[in-house]
Amino acid sequence: MNLLHYTPGSSFLHRLNPITKLALAFFYGVACILCDSVLGEVGFILLMLAISAAAGLGARALRLTRTLAILGLFMFVLQLLFVRDGSPLLVIGNLCVFTSGGLKSALLLSLRVIATMLPLMMLFAITQMNDLCNALVKQAHLPYRYAFIVTTAFRFVPLFTTEFREIEDAQRARGVEFETKNLIKKIQLAAPLCVPLLVSSLKKVDASAISAEMRGFSRRNRTSGFKEYPLGARDALAMAFVAVLIGISAIFL
Repeated sequence: MNLLHYTPGSSFLHRLNPITKLALAFFYGVACILCDSVLGEVGFILLMLAISAAAGLGARALRLTRTLAILGLFMFVLQLLFVRDGSPLLVIGNLCVFTSGGLKSALLLSLRVIATMLPLMMLFAITQMNDLCNALVKQAHLPYRYAFIVTTAFRFVPLFTTEFREIEDAQRARGVEFETKNLIKKIQLAAPLCVPLLVSSLKKVDASAISAEMRGFSRRNRTSGFKEYPLGARDALAMAFVAVLIGISAIFL
C-alpha cells in the first residue's frame, strides 16, 4: 500500500476539521523550524510517531520516517562538508574535513527535515482530499478554483508514486536492469521511467479537465457542497496543543 494513501479511521485526528489538520501540520512544522536543539528535534520526531501510533498509523509513520531519513542523510552530508563554524573535529593532513559547528548544523538540519515533513506527509493518511477542498471553500472562503488546484496536487502525489512503481515493475519485466552503480547508466535509465510517466500524466490531466467541466467546475462556489465542516471543541484543543509546542520551541529550545 502506498504510504501516502488515506486510511479511514475514527481516531481523534481523523475526526478533526480538515482545515484544522492542515493548520496543525503547518504549525507543527513551524515549531520544528523554531527549535534550535538536536534533542528537541528528536523529541518532535518521537512525539509525532507517538501521535501517529495513537491514531493507528504507527507502522506507516515509521516507514515514512525511514524514507525521509534518506533525504535527511543527504542534507547531513552536505552540511557536514560545507559548514565551517566551530573548532576542527577531523583533520587529514592540512585538510579540515568537518568542524564542531558543521556537525551540529548537519544533525540539526537533517533531523529538522524529518520532523518538519513527517506531519505534512501524515496529513495524507488522515484526510480525504475532497473534504479538504470543500472545507477550504466553505470555512476559509477560498475560491473553489484555487482549492481544487491545491488538493488536486496533493491527490496526484500518491497516484504518481504508485504509477511510477508500476512502470518500474513493467520495465523490469521487459528486461531493463536498474541495479547498476554506473552513474551515466543510471541517468540513461531515467528515460524508460520518466517518458511513460509523463505521457500517462498528460492523459490523466486531460481526462480530469474534461471530467471537471462536465461536473460544472466553473459554477462551483462555497454554497455548492451539501456537507458542512463545523469547528468544534476538539479543533480548539488541538490548536491550543500546537500553540504550546510553538511556545516551548521558541522560548526553551
